[in-house]
Amino acid sequence: MADVIIDPRFRGPAQSANGGYACAIAAQFIKGPAEATLRAPPPLDRPLAVSPAGDGAFRLLDGETLLAEARPALVDLEVPPGVSAAQARRAAERYEWLEDHPYPSCFVCGPARDADDGLRIFPGPVEGRELYAAPWVPDGSLGDASGTVRPEFVWAALDCPSGIVTDLFGEVGVILLGRLAVDLVQPLRVGDTHVVTAWPIHREGRKLDTASALFSEDGGLRAVARARWIEVAAR
Repeated sequence: MADVIIDPRFRGPAQSANGGYACAIAAQFIKGPAEATLRAPPPLDRPLAVSPAGDGAFRLLDGETLLAEARPALVDLEVPPGVSAAQARRAAERYEWLEDHPYPSCFVCGPARDADDGLRIFPGPVEGRELYAAPWVPDGSLGDASGTVRPEFVWAALDCPSGIVTDLFGEVGVILLGRLAVDLVQPLRVGDTHVVTAWPIHREGRKLDTASALFSEDGGLRAVARARWIEVAAR
């Protein structure tokens, strides 16, 4: 069992962790691709525990409360071709949640966060495609001693774009991440320009399935994710 405290910097909603970040914490001891399912909002700034659950799975716990479950998983996706950094910058200019954001202080996509505090990934529609995109240059606070972006921040960066792209399903209310599966294909480097993309897969009632990917500036695939979002209220 390992203890962890989620710093308030890494919030999604105001009182709980960003979903992708919390999923990564639950999955941190799994080698290779993993899937995490959120069961309750992970609280901030207090001790939590990551505990083995058998068969290679782990649980994130707040005392006796189950917050998330993680297990090894195959992330089998057909990834659409990426876009250039210039195209991603143009898409980000069309970010639809800039003025009407349900969680404006979100660590990943919140417009209320400063550049040296949040990731400020603002995915917008790519002209002529069923695809959202945004650029991302991870800063030094997100890396390890070798300058590699730490896994929890890659998971976080893949999380919000997969939610924002649900706008392509049409009328969608307030959503929360239910499940995220991630394959970290290649390391990301601090200070390098990356492109994040996201696309819709399927909607069934309140369940919305999407995917996202991270590319290097020269188009190399760095990470890919499959997500399930749950519509929890009207917007």
